[in-house]
Formats: sequence, structure tokens, C-alpha cells
Amino acid sequence: MTEDAERPRADVETVEQLVRRRLAEAFGGVRGIVEAAVPTATFTIFYLATRDLRLGLIVASGLTAVLLLVRVAQRSNPQFVLNALVGIGIAALFASRSGEARDVFLPGIIYNAGYAVVLVLTVVIGWPAIGLMIGGLVGDLTSWRQDAGMRRLCNRLTLIFALPCVLRVVVQYPLYLADRIGWLGTSKIVMGWPLQIAALLAMVWLLSRDRTPLEEPDASPGAARS
Repeated sequence: MTEDAERPRADVETVEQLVRRRLAEAFGGVRGIVEAAVPTATFTIFYLATRDLRLGLIVASGLTAVLLLVRVAQRSNPQFVLNALVGIGIAALFASRSGEARDVFLPGIIYNAGYAVVLVLTVVIGWPAIGLMIGGLVGDLTSWRQDAGMRRLCNRLTLIFALPCVLRVVVQYPLYLADRIGWLGTSKIVMGWPLQIAALLAMVWLLSRDRTPLEEPDASPGAARS
């Protein structure tokens, strides 16, 4: 492991503390969460109020552009704003091609279904997504798997993170089939970032218990070669 990869262990004592830090970096903190949520919520609200796809896109895109300009002016990471802009664009493409308002919500349903399958699959095969994310941030994709406590914790965190995706599909797909646009819009807002934040709070609660000590790597020559 590189020197940068080992540095996070210097001032943390538990698996939970280490994972908490890495999750905060990955999600961009409160600001990143808000930036990712506001454009999509704005589009949904304006579309439901006016039934005007173009107006909803103009308002949401304008707000996204403002958020992006603020990020650029501050020379900070615009990742979450750009993600939201891409999401709005894909939703508009689906709706414009079919001519049906309900298809504004179809990309989100497909995305959540696919995301849930992938997250659960990573747990099944023993490479939980949260662990891979932490490994990527640290600069070592595999060493975290040597710690049994870290593996168990990452499995639980990954399943909690997948739960909102599963719930969205279970609730929204029947509404999509029934062409219930109003309920689809409401569920998209209620089950969007509020539900995601609830899942993140559950992850924070799990991480706040600080019960799993970090296992020190074996410093013996044999271990170093393995």
C-alpha cells in the first residue's frame, strides 16, 4: 500500500471512523447532496404544475446553470451539478421521443432497478460497492478486504444504500404502468433525495457506533510477500 493510502489510518481508530470520512468525500457533503437534488425536484414540480415539458426543462436547466457557474467561480468540483443536468436531459429525451408525459420518469425507474441489482450483486460476490469506493479513494482497491470487520461493515452499508433504489422501483413502476402522473411526480420527490438522505442517516448511525477496531496489517516478511 502506498504512503497516501496508509495516511488515513494515522488519526482514526475504528473502521467506522475511516468509512465515515471516505463517504463524506465521495458524496460531496451536504452541498453536493443539495446540488444534485434541487434541479430534478425543480423540473418535477414545474412539470406537474404546468404540464409543460419545455418550461420545466428551461427552469431546471437555468437553475442548474446557476449552480454550475457558482461552482466554476469558486473553482470547486461541479460533479453533482453535471450529474443532475445529465439526468434532466435523459428524462426529456425519453418523453420527447414517446410523446408521453409518464416517460419523464421512466429513466429514473430503469436507473434505480439497474443500480439496485448491481449493488446487491457486489455484496453477493463478496466485493461490496462501498468497499470498492473506499478502496478507490484510498488508492488501494483490495487491501480493505483483508479486514473482516471492514468487509462486514461494507456489506451492511452497501445493502442500506441499495434499499432506496429497491423501494422506488416497487412503488413507482406500478404507478408508471397505471399512468398516474401526479402520484409519479409526488413519489419522485418524496422518494428522491429525502429517501436517500434517510438511508445515508442510517449509514451514519451505523458508523457512529464505532465498535469495530481496525486490524493492524501483519508486518512479518511472509505477510508482506502475500
